[in-house]
Amino acid sequence: MAHCIADIAAALGAEFAGDGALMVQGAAEPQHAGPEDLALAVNPKYVDGLALGQARAALLWPGADWQALGLQAAIFAPRGRLAMAGLTRMLDPGPAIAPGIHPMSVIDPTAQIGAGAAIGPFVTIGAGVILGANARIASHVSLAEGAQIGPEALILQGARVGARVQIGARVVIQPGAVIGADGFSFVTPEKSGVEEIRETLGQRDEIRAQSWTRIHSLGAVSIGDDVEIGANVCIDRGTIRDTRIGNGTKLDNLVHIGHNVQVGDDCLLCGQVGVAGSARIGNRVVLAGQCGVNDNIFIGDDVICGGATKVFTNAPAGRVLLGYPAVRLETHVEMQKALRRLPRLAAKVAAIEKVIQKS
Repeated sequence: MAHCIADIAAALGAEFAGDGALMVQGAAEPQHAGPEDLALAVNPKYVDGLALGQARAALLWPGADWQALGLQAAIFAPRGRLAMAGLTRMLDPGPAIAPGIHPMSVIDPTAQIGAGAAIGPFVTIGAGVILGANARIASHVSLAEGAQIGPEALILQGARVGARVQIGARVVIQPGAVIGADGFSFVTPEKSGVEEIRETLGQRDEIRAQSWTRIHSLGAVSIGDDVEIGANVCIDRGTIRDTRIGNGTKLDNLVHIGHNVQVGDDCLLCGQVGVAGSARIGNRVVLAGQCGVNDNIFIGDDVICGGATKVFTNAPAGRVLLGYPAVRLETHVEMQKALRRLPRLAAKVAAIEKVIQKS
């Protein structure tokens, strides 16, 4: 769809200059932008790319001399990435899911399908499912018995939603996600080696053969409003109570949420984060890629964990953590400085030892 510069600026709450009637059909990096594209040059460091492209209009930083750049129109964005969020929302056509129910889908007669819902081919919807108004379900999705999907939700290709899972309004689930698989919960008849090690921190009285007995998952998963779930995310159902994801939380691809985990509102969990069973995560927590969270611990509100941080104990609210095991960011930096000094320190110690031996 084509949009004029004036309409785009109004939608972004931004100012524009030049020809407000100029039409653009897409967005592009400056060096690749054609005459019908809005070039994204929100920082002066991207300005050289404009000369390599053919853009007539650009998204620029405030105060940019758009005429000197040879443009016919410009939109000024005080906060570039925020403007890009609004712009990409305008330009994204979304998935092509035809309105109504595709004839090659299978829907249980007891399911309730909301007004305006769009259901693609090869979708399976089980008994008692409630699908909210204007929800969109892409091909090869399965919604198990008793699942409830909120209005305007978008569930993309191949996602699996388990029994009794509750999903809020405007939730986006990317391809291949599995919501509501059984939790990974097993027990041995006698105390297991893992239990002994946890108690003794190393000592095992006896090593013996043991077999694992499944603890079944009677709970489900509850997901709030405006949550986004990336491709191939796995969220396990709770053992007794539901596993919960709070409103506005975003999960990147390949995140794993274990059984009974409670995640608060507006959290950001990046790729390959793993949260072990029964952990509790507060509001507005950020876990960067490959972070790991131990079971049965609490991470307070507004905690930020850098990439690959491993959190083994409770983390107080507002703490910034890094490392394995997790420590305060400033402590981790000092530890890394000390680590880099070790070779020189070892050489000095060796030199001192030689002097002592000779004396």
